Amino acid sequence: MALRRWLERHADRLYAYLTTVGRRTGRPHRIEIWFAVADGRVYLLSGGRDRSDWVRNIRANPQVTLELGGEVHTGKARVLQPDTAEDQLARRLLVEKYRRGGELDEWGRTSLPIVIEFEGVS
Repeated sequence: MALRRWLERHADRLYAYLTTVGRRTGRPHRIEIWFAVADGRVYLLSGGRDRSDWVRNIRANPQVTLELGGEVHTGKARVLQPDTAEDQLARRLLVEKYRRGGELDEWGRTSLPIVIEFEGVS
């Protein structure tokens, strides 16, 4: 329950900090990224799709850390299957959170959706 409350408490922040493990170097790779929260999960969209280093790192090693509000928690990330309800949820949540007019519609349609799940959050 504490992890779910942590996510809900910080869901309105503009950015999260995602750290993946470098697929070649094994070193931490930290980025600032837009995110959305629903049902104890964190959703991300990669505009660069599979070309993004952080997505390639997740495919090689799904263990990630996410920092929000000065707290860091470990989770497991995965690419969402296309045309599923969760795929559509991720796109909708992120576009709704960050849209200023219609400029994010294409990004929402073409980006690669990722989910981070945290152990013990149901």
